[in-house]
Formats: sequence, C-alpha cells, structure tokens
Amino acid sequence: MSDPFVHLGLALAARAVRYLLIGVSGANFYTPRMMPKFVTEDWDLFLPPDSENLVRAWGACDDAGVDVWLGDEPLDRPRDRWLADRIIERRALTRVTGPGDLKVDLTLVMKGFDFETVWNEHRVFKVEDVDVPTARLLHIVTSKQAAGRLKDQLFLTTHQDALEQLLRKPE
Repeated sequence: MSDPFVHLGLALAARAVRYLLIGVSGANFYTPRMMPKFVTEDWDLFLPPDSENLVRAWGACDDAGVDVWLGDEPLDRPRDRWLADRIIERRALTRVTGPGDLKVDLTLVMKGFDFETVWNEHRVFKVEDVDVPTARLLHIVTSKQAAGRLKDQLFLTTHQDALEQLLRKPE
C-alpha cells in the first residue's frame, strides 16, 4: 500500500462509515492522468451529522492506528455517542494524523450543501483497493466559492482555467 489513505480507507469501509471526499483532494480525482494534480496537504472527508456514523469513523481510526485530534489536543475518550452528539452540535472538525504524512479532516460541514444532497450525486473512485465516494466536482467548486475563505479563493483563482475545462467535460 503506497498511498497513506489506503489503510484508513479500508478501516472506514470495514465499519461501513458514510463519508464523501471533498475539497482539493476530491477535485484531484477529476483531473486527467496527464494533467498535474492540484496541491493539497490533506484529505477532507464530509460526514453526515449522524452520531452512530461518527463513532464508527473514530473506531475505524483506532483500527487503522491513526490519531484523532480536536484542535491541538487528542480527541477525548470514551469516543461514544455522547461525545459524537457534542461534536455534531458544534459542527466541530476532527483531524486524523498518521504515518506517511497522512492528514485527514473529518468535517460535518460542506458550505452550501447538506450531506444527503451531495451523497445522492456522488461518484466512486479507487485508490488502490479502496472505493472512495467523492463529491461531484461541481459541488466541490461551488462549495469553495460559497465558503469565501482566502485559501479557497486563491485556489479557485489560480486554477480557474483548469477547473472550467474540467467542469465542461462530462463526468
């Protein structure tokens, strides 16, 4: 397994965790092989606001031997439904770190979209032996535009031509 995400992806699948890959890492799946990939340091996984699913995601992280963080501290234990309900209420982001410079954000927010809307139109890509459910490129770009963060605007401006070309192609 060469991609650092594979081990975590297998653990998420084994626990039937619902998630969608979003952000720049998701946009990269839409780039043709000969086109350079967009630069990003992490994977962004959009999860539904479902405490059972979130507890399974944390369990998958344990199974994969990766660390889960809330801010700059390890996520407290027990990682149970009570804690998941508090995280969901606050729409707090938890970060996963692991070997091979693995950085994964577990987010409950995709600006401008709810989980089910994006889930209903997702595509599945493969990373080695792992099926990775991924948001449509149009949803990713629209969300980045809606977020209005400086880093998102910089990404959209820098890659405007490439993104427009990709969006014109049939998926």
